[in-house]
Amino acid sequence: MKILFAVDGSKFTVKAAKFLIDYVGTCKKVPELHLLHVKAPIPIGLATHRARALLGDDVVDGYYKEEAVASLAVAEKVLRKKEIAFESEYKIGDPPWEIGQYAKKHKIDLIVMGSHGHSALGSILLGSVTSKVLATTDIPILIVR
Repeated sequence: MKILFAVDGSKFTVKAAKFLIDYVGTCKKVPELHLLHVKAPIPIGLATHRARALLGDDVVDGYYKEEAVASLAVAEKVLRKKEIAFESEYKIGDPPWEIGQYAKKHKIDLIVMGSHGHSALGSILLGSVTSKVLATTDIPILIVR
């Protein structure tokens, strides 16, 4: 079994990581665990070009990497403590789309996500990565609240 754990570095990521530790312990065969953080890009258009022109590609790319590494570290710390093996990766782009594409590419069997627990109305008004992934993939999703 291949599990994709989509992480955002929040306390909900920690809760989902702890759930995964318990879940992995119940599996007959240890699942292949993939951690993925998707960083939304600097808004496209003039701001992106200005940021890259003023700061340089290395600085902008370094910012993305630093943010992603910090978000991944939250889950990695919890999983390493319990000696759970995993692969980590980050992408820059639209989180729901990138999560779905990663899941397809790696033939993921289950996506695990921590939910921020917004109300149904809040999800409609604000948009939620979890809700959008749920709506756009046919891969089973486990939402940990």
